[in-house]
Amino acid sequence: MWRNYAVVGLRALAKNRTYAFINIFGLAIGLAACLMLLLYVRYERSYDAWLPNAENVYQIQNTYRDPNTGEEIRLQMSSFVAGQTMAADFPQIDKKVYALAASPVVSHNGEALPTENVVYVDGNLFDIMQIPLVRGDPRTALDQAGSLVLSETEARRFFGEADPVGRTLTLIARGVSTDHRVTGVMRDLPRNSHQRLDIVVRFDPQTYFAETPDFLTQWGANSGWNYVTLRPDTDPSAINDNLGPWEERNIPDQQFGDQMLNQGDFAEWRLVNVRDIHLGESQAGAVTPGNDERTILTFTIVAFLILGMACINFTNLATARASARAREVALRKVLGASRGQLMIQFLMESVLVAGFAMLLALAMVELLLPSLGRFLDADLRMTYLGSDGMLLPILLLTILVGAAGGLYPAFYLSRFQPAQVLKANKSTAEAAGSGALRSALVIGQFAVSIGLIICTAVVYGQTVYARTSDPGFQREGLLQIEGLNRRQIIDKGETIAREVGRLSGVQSVARTGIAIDPINQNGTVIQVPGRDQPVGVGTYQIDENFFRTLQAPMIAGRELSASREMDVLPLPLFPTPEQERAFAARGINVVINERAARDLGFTNPAEAVGANLRMGLVRPENGLVPIAIVGVVRDTRLRSIRQPIEPIAFALSNNGFTTLVVRYDDPEPNAVRERIAQVWRRLAPDVPFEAEFSEDIVAELYKGEESRARVFAGFSALAVIVACLGLFGLAAFTAERRTKEIGIRKVLGARTSDIVRLLAWQFSKPVIIANLIAWPVAWWAMRDWLNTFDTRVDLGVTPFLFAGLLALAIAIGTIAGHALRVARANPIHALRYE
Repeated sequence: MWRNYAVVGLRALAKNRTYAFINIFGLAIGLAACLMLLLYVRYERSYDAWLPNAENVYQIQNTYRDPNTGEEIRLQMSSFVAGQTMAADFPQIDKKVYALAASPVVSHNGEALPTENVVYVDGNLFDIMQIPLVRGDPRTALDQAGSLVLSETEARRFFGEADPVGRTLTLIARGVSTDHRVTGVMRDLPRNSHQRLDIVVRFDPQTYFAETPDFLTQWGANSGWNYVTLRPDTDPSAINDNLGPWEERNIPDQQFGDQMLNQGDFAEWRLVNVRDIHLGESQAGAVTPGNDERTILTFTIVAFLILGMACINFTNLATARASARAREVALRKVLGASRGQLMIQFLMESVLVAGFAMLLALAMVELLLPSLGRFLDADLRMTYLGSDGMLLPILLLTILVGAAGGLYPAFYLSRFQPAQVLKANKSTAEAAGSGALRSALVIGQFAVSIGLIICTAVVYGQTVYARTSDPGFQREGLLQIEGLNRRQIIDKGETIAREVGRLSGVQSVARTGIAIDPINQNGTVIQVPGRDQPVGVGTYQIDENFFRTLQAPMIAGRELSASREMDVLPLPLFPTPEQERAFAARGINVVINERAARDLGFTNPAEAVGANLRMGLVRPENGLVPIAIVGVVRDTRLRSIRQPIEPIAFALSNNGFTTLVVRYDDPEPNAVRERIAQVWRRLAPDVPFEAEFSEDIVAELYKGEESRARVFAGFSALAVIVACLGLFGLAAFTAERRTKEIGIRKVLGARTSDIVRLLAWQFSKPVIIANLIAWPVAWWAMRDWLNTFDTRVDLGVTPFLFAGLLALAIAIGTIAGHALRVARANPIHALRYE
């Protein structure tokens, strides 16, 4: 019996190859798109699940809330003291490790080599994150300060194929050169990890921070990550629920001028499982770019929408062609076939089509998945067997799709009555309501297509806007060089800047503590008379060339000048309490940006100039520093467009710089870069030259956004193709079914253009109705998405009109060939047997 069903199904497909091609190819596109998107969704949800004890590894995260604006900064980082105090107060915590972000220089074979993804830990990280080691013992590898573990890639980089365990590696950190003993080699972390670990160094925090011991007790010093494991049967939510009272017990009040402040009033902490970090709300201070649940949900919905559209094609074409099989059904019933047997027959044909489509889809996936993975910087793999095997889901999806696409046609075809069908002229009759159903399904298809086109246009527009919108300064023509804060060259920064400024092609050079896409965020507060809460601002050191180099215009007042004593920060890098108190007694002039002026309550920038306030520039016990605002600079967007512009107070200084910013005017930027590199290597041979062009920094900043936007556009195009395939098949059926009608119309005087217009209007109506459905849904979805950006494109009518007209043009273009062919046909051929 089953063999007979299969043979009949194959014969039915072979009999109408156009119908078979549209069904199989359209369904294959839908299945391939669905599989690739779901593989990406599964990959995004698999972050850190590969850790053997992932269910019991937690990160302490920190959220800061501005009491004046309500803005929040959600950090994956937390302070050293937060981890220490939490581990001491909650006996449910089994183990705790603090991982400090660092970038020491490796001195190897007489060469200074840069490093990335280095963490200094105060305990055995491998007791918490059970990363497998290929050499060494994970239980003891980080027991002693001065030991380090390399990744496989770093081990090959420094020692080739030799065994590095027991060898020595010299690290230069905070200006101190220290030999470290290699005690292990860990496997390279997979891409689906929230961390990137190339070197893990065991250190003693008290020794490391001997010059700045306050770091170990400051609740706002967020420069690393705290990881903990919990004891068996511990509920992490119980700890999170008790963190409010814990903050009150442990975070001390601080004297801030005339006020007493507590950092716990503006911050909160919580435990987050390591598997939830990548898609979590806290993405500031992350090592790897995170994602969000909304994006993942969007990709999931798009995957099933495309698959649903392919199933709609199958249903539409099957019911449209019902008349061609009406007599077959009637004869089978006359010969004794039951309705159940006929339903099984048609479902078998549907599953057979789905099976052929799945084979073609798997071939597409195997071909396209590596490119998609590279594009999304994701390790996407199709495995069929094993714990992550897709064989069983593929089989279930094939059966489900076959049943979903064929269930209604099976009911529809099997209900034909033999007596009615076998009457004269009844074989081509349609059952009532089938045409309305097809119209509804076509409307649904095009509503999805139009909605995706609108979303693609808005996402593309916002992505372009993010890269090209005015950042408040001249972004092009800048070279950004990191490393001025390394102790080896802390006293050479001025010399380097002066020598670089003399090079041909260099217009201006500045030293600064903040640049494009900075990794640091230094904050303090300003006391405003009459306000209960101080105003939070960022504070960064610059030299007098900074605004000129960035070409950031002053809105009011003047720039800072090194020739004015009150413009210059008088403190050394590590000031004594006496020096801080003297500074607090003297004060300083500052320049603020427009955002800071607004937050401080000034109605316009000019009103801020000349204002005298007090600011926290030294340790609280040494007093507030009087500041005089001498200028207001235009707001400059240095971070992502998703983040609000930071209110900033700039101070002129001789130290505290991290970056050298060079403005060049040369048709060959790489030549300028090489000349600067030569100066750098001559003056700072023990510090690697790490320079990037501003254009490359901005491109990297929005790389993830742009990649996802392009992928979304690609799959939207696939959805349109699937819809067009179905429309093509329906147009072919309609043209065939209305051949005699069109012949009569032509005999009665209808022109070719009239016939084409008639058929075009038939398929234009569903598209117009689809617009009415798609527009409000797309507007609602895009409005919410755009609200995640600080500044955004206007959600005007252009993308909606563009999508509607494009869909209409595609629909008319799809059926135009059939319409012209039928309209030009000789009516004699259609009517000769009448």
